[in-house]
Amino acid sequence: MVLLENKIPKVVISGQHANSTGPDALFSQGSIQVAGNRVFAVNPGSNTVAMFDIDKRDPTSLKMIGVPVNSGGEFPISVAISKQTGQVCVLNGGKINGVNCYRQDNLFGLVSIKNTRRLLNLPLSTPPSGPDDSLSQVIFNEDGSLLLVASKGSPSRPGFIASWNVDQRTGSLSDNYIRSPAASGAALPFGLALIPGTNAIVATDPAVGFSIYDFNNLTPAGAQGTVTAVIGEQAVCWVAYSTKTNNFYMTDIGTGLVTEAHIDDKLQGTVVKQYSQGNGSLTLDEAIATLNNKDFLYVLAVGIRSITVLSLEGPGNATPLQKFSLEEIPSSIIKGMVFVRHKALFSKIDETPDFDNLQGLAVHVHQ
Repeated sequence: MVLLENKIPKVVISGQHANSTGPDALFSQGSIQVAGNRVFAVNPGSNTVAMFDIDKRDPTSLKMIGVPVNSGGEFPISVAISKQTGQVCVLNGGKINGVNCYRQDNLFGLVSIKNTRRLLNLPLSTPPSGPDDSLSQVIFNEDGSLLLVASKGSPSRPGFIASWNVDQRTGSLSDNYIRSPAASGAALPFGLALIPGTNAIVATDPAVGFSIYDFNNLTPAGAQGTVTAVIGEQAVCWVAYSTKTNNFYMTDIGTGLVTEAHIDDKLQGTVVKQYSQGNGSLTLDEAIATLNNKDFLYVLAVGIRSITVLSLEGPGNATPLQKFSLEEIPSSIIKGMVFVRHKALFSKIDETPDFDNLQGLAVHVHQ
């Protein structure tokens, strides 16, 4: 879902979900991403990924570039874009699972890059079950030299972070990945975020809170990880970083809490404060946008069919600003929403979408 400039969203991008329904049907973070003036979205039920241009004069207008392309597997759930090269990689979370990558072409859209389809061959189904024993997110590390994937396990069979080397000249991936086991006490690495100025990441983990993995001295045994517990958490799953507060914000679908955390120069994590979004809010995906030199946190709260907005005034000071009800979108706009359907067809819908099945949130600030 794309929310542009605090305005009513005019476009929602969604693929068929292959009968995987309900809140958090994808068990993932990053199903839709914005990079520059482009939007990238996965279509789980049709096993495709698509790229759109954002109109510079009217940012609520999107134009597909080329057509949706095959994801190289089944049930794509997450997409990542390299800041260094623009390379796009998708994570498939179904029976045929793993990653596949593309270059951006202004005419043809997404074009497959040779030697980037890498299968994980995990015993998953299409659609996947979860959240235990399912895949979560794909991201590039800070310098673009690694492609990272979060694989959730269970308390009895902890998951791992997979990492491939990226050839930044050709875009190709190493033949094999390095498996970094979940940190002691962790089990289900879910949402991933870069820790700026380092080669480390934070991974939310609904089994405990969050973990920190340092890839600076990566060995065949994997990156070392440490755990920070979030007391009282039920399912801390999604994470976003604020450049203004230098803190991370994590949502918990079980408690409806946003947890603010700080990670110091020694890569030690602490919980700063928590902010309730209301009982039954079912907080899922989140995103942070900078407007007028201030950061704002947007949280998709499907339980109350809203996007909640918090103004990040400073560390430990997130002020509730707005609850934007998705049900208040005028019916004329609802009927004009465009959904990416099977076989790459666009179709107008005449019925109200099932807001309970919404997932994916990204922001674009119109310059």
